[in-house]
Amino acid sequence: MKAEMSDSKVMVELTRAEALVLFEWLARSDASEALATEEQAERTVLWRLEAELERVLPEPLAPDYKQLLSVARQSVVTS
Repeated sequence: MKAEMSDSKVMVELTRAEALVLFEWLARSDASEALATEEQAERTVLWRLEAELERVLPEPLAPDYKQLLSVARQSVVTS
């Protein structure tokens, strides 16, 4: 029996704060090459996730990004 993967989509819901915190971690980890991946597929999925978050989040381009990120981090921790 041959294993096959379907091309159906999987949706994951995050709060905006969670998405911003995740984006920052992915971007920082990618820039420092700190992501410990065993397979190229893992790195590719993480790059795609980072790119998708970058596409939907305007905050990383905001002049007060560091402050917005700080607020998001606090929100995630206290939720």
